[in-house]
Parts: sequence; C-alpha cells; structure tokens
Amino acid sequence: MEKISPATARIGWIGTGVMGASMCGHLLSAGYRLTVHNRTRQKAEPLLARGARWADSPKAVAENSDVIFTMVGYPADVRAVILGPEGVLAGCRAGCVIVDMTTSEPSLAAEIAAEASRRGVHAIDAPVSGGDVGAREARLSIMIGGQSDVVDALMPCFEVLGKTIVHHGPPGAGQHAKLVNQILIASNMVGVCEGLLYAYKAGLDLQAVLRSVSSGAAGSWSLANLGPRIIANDFAPGFFVEHFIKDMGIALAEAKRMGLVTPGLALAHQLYLSLRAHGGGRNGTQALQLALAAMSKIDWPNRDNSHSATSQ
Repeated sequence: MEKISPATARIGWIGTGVMGASMCGHLLSAGYRLTVHNRTRQKAEPLLARGARWADSPKAVAENSDVIFTMVGYPADVRAVILGPEGVLAGCRAGCVIVDMTTSEPSLAAEIAAEASRRGVHAIDAPVSGGDVGAREARLSIMIGGQSDVVDALMPCFEVLGKTIVHHGPPGAGQHAKLVNQILIASNMVGVCEGLLYAYKAGLDLQAVLRSVSSGAAGSWSLANLGPRIIANDFAPGFFVEHFIKDMGIALAEAKRMGLVTPGLALAHQLYLSLRAHGGGRNGTQALQLALAAMSKIDWPNRDNSHSATSQ
C-alpha cells in the first residue's frame, strides 16, 4: 500500500470534540481535503470555516473519503459510528482505511478489523495520549494496532498529529497499549493530588513545591501539566473524567479476563466514580483533587492560601 498524501487521499474525520477538533485542524493545515461529521454540527463550524466539507452521517463521510478517522467517546459510540447501518463501514469502498483513535475495547478493535477485512477494507486502532495540550501542539503519543503495510501507508498522517508513533502489533494491540497508559496515569493522578493536598496542609508554597519535585524522581507528565491547573483551580477538561472512568473500566475488565490483580487501578476507579457522583463527570481528570480534598474537609477552590504549617 502506497503512503498517502494530500494529493492522493481524501480524509474523513468523525468526532470534533476537545481533542478531535485540533487533530483534524492539523490535517487541514497539512493540505489534506477533509470531510467531517460530528453529533453537534456547531463544534465543527471552525473546521468548516477553514475549508472542511460537512457530511450528514458517518456513512456519508466514508462515501466521500479514502481514509476515515474516528475520535468519539465510548465503545458503544465506536460500534454505532463504524458498524451501524449509517456507519463508516456501510459507506466504504474496497481499499478504504478506517482509523479509530478512540480509546476503546481491544476486542471491538479486532471485531471491526475482521468485519472490515471481509469487505476489502482496512481497519486500524490508533488511540492517543497527550490530552488537549498534546492535540493542540501536535505532539501526541499514538499507539497503533493493525496490518503493518497499512500502518506504514498512514505514517504521513500520524506524523502530522503526533511525535511518538509506535506500532504495537495486530488489531487491538494499540488499544492494549493505551490501557497500559491509563493504568499508569490512574495511580499517578491519585499521587499528584494527595501530594498537593499534603503540601497545602503542611503550609508550603505549592508553586515552590512543584519546582522542587517536578524535576526529580517524582516528576511526571500529570504533575507538570495538571499540577499547575490544580493549584489555579482550573478543572476544565483536557480529558473528561467520565471518559477516564470508561477507560479504567475497560482496563479492569481486561485485567480480570487475564487473571490480573490491579488494586491501584481499582482504587483510582472508585475515587473517580465518587467524583462523578458529586457532579464532576464533565470536569478534567485533575478535578480528582476536589474529591480527595473533600474527604479531608478541605474546600479546595476556596482554600486559605495564607495559612502556614505553624497555624495547623
């Protein structure tokens, strides 16, 4: 399969949310011709203003595209958007390529690839990590599962979207790699929030603490990128809590299927469920701070920043 280029490939994009809009925009900037669809057309308007074409359904996107990217919310959405009667596969011709960049179930990725193959269509799973910042700055990590020659052909597009691009194996392997990523983040986010809570109650300057610990062994992407947002009471979503809960649920189910015990993941899942139950489902993952602070009877957004350790 030959490498795709703006001159030879028409691109379809389904899902123009927090991350999808930025990613789609990068492909437009690279010169690709795009047809887009989103459940809410308003979210696609900035892309349409830049020259993207609108389609009324995922099927219509596929009918006007050679490579179709999907970036939606949940496995049920992936199934409907790709395998449904008005879905992508229904509109694909033989030789088309479907690239699902949603974090979803490995078994569903394998099912889509098998069904696509029966119709002469290629299907790749390529979930990403890096959040809204990585999407805006085109430096996502892209984890890929699928046929090698198809993955190679798609590299020009992947290189527009990300900086770390790894092919992990057959269909579903990209999803498994992304679940590893989410397992790592889950317990790390608990540590980030607990550490900042401790620093606050100890009367330390939180910005000074960040400077001290971010460059050492405790440093992490979550601490460097979300720690400042937590301190600033910025809980806007770079990645929705409800989507992270979905990812952790998939990872827990896969771990159970493989006979693995993952207590750290299970604890983080429960804490995020508590956050959602208190209305935080549409916040960013850093909003876990609110739930953990509440457990210690700290009103984090309205905390007294002037207190010191001697006042405890």
